[in-house]
Amino acid sequence: MAAKLSFAVRILFACCLLIATANHIRADVSHGLFWDYGYGPGTYLASRIFWGTLTFFDPLAALLLFIKPRVGIVLTAAIILVDVIHNTFYVALKQQWLEPFYLSQVAFLIVVFLLSPIAWNDPIREGALTNSVRL
Repeated sequence: MAAKLSFAVRILFACCLLIATANHIRADVSHGLFWDYGYGPGTYLASRIFWGTLTFFDPLAALLLFIKPRVGIVLTAAIILVDVIHNTFYVALKQQWLEPFYLSQVAFLIVVFLLSPIAWNDPIREGALTNSVRL
């Protein structure tokens, strides 16, 4: 049962990451890899690079959730934590606290931190990894 629950949580995380990937690809195709996401020419280059790299890191995390689950969980948590912290700066500048994009990111952050322990504890995977180094 724990293994099925862990797998289901990882599927949920991967689906959210793949939706984010689709959004980033759409933005990249429409506006270029280093688009300012509507925040204008004053948007820091580092922010543009950060948003552009999510096009690659989001699907990588989704893949790792299944081939190296614990690495995938850590990467997923790191991505959404840094994303929310980073985007909060811009949201605060424009007073966008109730925008759906921001609320969905905060919701995903909460879900990841609440459900990661369930995804982390997969007894079947742990039994198969007895001779491996664990994260």
